Amino acid sequence: MMTREEIKKQWDVEFITFENFVEHVNDTLNNMYRKQTIRDLKQFNKSIIDPTKMIFDSFTNGFTKDELIDAEIYRQVDKSINNDIGYFHQNLFNYIDNWIVPKAGFDIENHEQSLFAEMKNKHNTMNSASSQKTYMKLQQKLLEDFNATCYLVEIIAKQSQDVNWKCKVDGKNYDHNKIRRISIDKFYELATGDEFAFKKICEWLPIVIHVLNKEKVTEDATENILKELEKIDNSFIDALFKISYPTYNGFNNLNIRYKEELPDNI
Repeated sequence: MMTREEIKKQWDVEFITFENFVEHVNDTLNNMYRKQTIRDLKQFNKSIIDPTKMIFDSFTNGFTKDELIDAEIYRQVDKSINNDIGYFHQNLFNYIDNWIVPKAGFDIENHEQSLFAEMKNKHNTMNSASSQKTYMKLQQKLLEDFNATCYLVEIIAKQSQDVNWKCKVDGKNYDHNKIRRISIDKFYELATGDEFAFKKICEWLPIVIHVLNKEKVTEDATENILKELEKIDNSFIDALFKISYPTYNGFNNLNIRYKEELPDNI
């Protein structure tokens, strides 16, 4: 595995230093780990797990007990970490000259060039109402600042592009050359002057995360949860139903049919 020093020697991203990138990635990871509060069965079942879904998963996906627990933890945590991914992309622009990420206003701003941007993760995450609201916000900025150019930045766009954003607002079609729809690679090129800036970030990200994760000590939540489930019932399936339906009729005397014919992995 590459060391920090080896990565630093090969670092080829001009708009951010290796040290700042490592710090930014580490901040993002720490935010995500802080939200992974699931360490035991009580936390695991806080929002009440769905044992029926887990059993379907075990057969359709061939999951083992460990993999079922891991998948459920991931599902619960994933709901709260999407904002952290947005934080990662958005706040990288703090390291680019003349660009800022303000506490209020637009997601990203460049006052010297009068550039203002709202950032979205995927091209299909905005419904009609949110699209109209965002478009009107960009329109309003043009009314306030004649020199402004406004962008909807899509991290995962349909294609690499920098085009007029054609949007329907209150039934009327709008198309303005200073209200743009731009993919993240083109926006990095605009901000840094390097057409491959986003590509370089993507190339370095996995190894930097790998190095940082090797330095972190994390508790094995899955093992803890499985041990607690075994205390409830030796049968993994029985235990799942019992913790989800503790007061339902008859579940204190559960009798899963023909358990001996079920796969050993569950």
